[in-house]
This record gives sequence, structure tokens and C-alpha cells, in this order.
Amino acid sequence: MLSSYPKTYTNDLLNLACWMAGDFSNQKQAFDNPTLYAHIRIFFRPLPLEFFSGIGFYSEQVYDYDLWSPYRQGVHRLVDQGDKIYIENYSLKDSLLYAGAGRELEILKTITPECIERRYHCSMVFWREGEIFRGGVEPGNGCLIARNGTPTYLVSDVELTENTWVSLDMGMDINTHQQVWGSETGPLRFEKRQSFAEELPSFSA
Repeated sequence: MLSSYPKTYTNDLLNLACWMAGDFSNQKQAFDNPTLYAHIRIFFRPLPLEFFSGIGFYSEQVYDYDLWSPYRQGVHRLVDQGDKIYIENYSLKDSLLYAGAGRELEILKTITPECIERRYHCSMVFWREGEIFRGGVEPGNGCLIARNGTPTYLVSDVELTENTWVSLDMGMDINTHQQVWGSETGPLRFEKRQSFAEELPSFSA
């Protein structure tokens, strides 16, 4: 029930969580442009209320042809900042142990707070614009990722609606600020295949 949460939580935070909770696919984009885009699935699976004493998610990104080998996994905590919503990012200490947790609840249940480490300077900041949420990496160019021996900082732009997730991630050289990795053909465009909103603690019976 909504009363499970602190009264400081806004409707925007709860709406963002509800829209995020799901299985997303860019199948249409990949099939329309198979030479430019792989078929990717993104899962945002709600964590139990007690994990963060609030709203949290496990996420994984995986190629549709190999669902047991995600190439990106994470844990996320939603933090209400009034006019903005921060999403703290955490890595898993042994991520392979939890592959498939986006689809299998029994695996999801094995993830505990002791399994994760905070990724500092890598929080996402979301804000509402009418009927959509927009988001990006927190300011400061401090979310560092080494790619092929080159230190880069992450630039990430996201647009979320009730049924779509559009994202563009790029790695920029910390000295030249030129793009080193990421899409050069535009954002990935995902459509929600299944909602997991009913698993959010605020919607539990």
C-alpha cells in the first residue's frame, strides 16, 4: 500500500517506478534495421521493500538470443529529491551468480545488500516533463569507465514513458571529450513487453 512509504515520496517517484518496472525490447528497431541494431532486452525487476527500505530495482541488459548471459547488470535505489529523482547505481560483486534474475524471481531472491557495491558519481537524475520522464548521469563527468585501455566518462540520456524506454549511452574521452564508444546511429528504442508494476511493494496487497 502507498502508506508503506514515507510521506515524502512524491507521485512522480511512484509513477517513475511503475513505468520502469518491466521487460523492454527493441525488437521492432532491430528488425527494421538489423545491420545497425542488435535485438536487446532490458529488465527492471522490483526489489523487496526491505532491501533499501524503499523502492529499488535489479536490472539486466541482454541480447535476446542469449538470455542467460547479460552484458550489463545493476541494482538501483530511487531517492526522492522533490523536483528531481535520483537513482543510485550499484554493481554486483559477483554478477554471474545473478544472471537471469530479471526473469526468474527465485534468482532475484538471492540478491542481498551484501552483494552490491555503490558506483559513486554514476547516479542518474530524472525529472518530469509533461507526460514523460527525462534522465541523465549526474553532473560532473565523474562516472568513469575504461574501454580498450582508454579512460572515458559516461554520458547517458534517457526518455521514459509508460510503455517506452529510449536511451543513448556514450563514452567520452576524459581529455579530448570525443566519443570513444557507444551508438553512432542514434538511441536504442525499447517497447514494454510486460509490466512488473504489480511487484512494487506500493502495489502489494
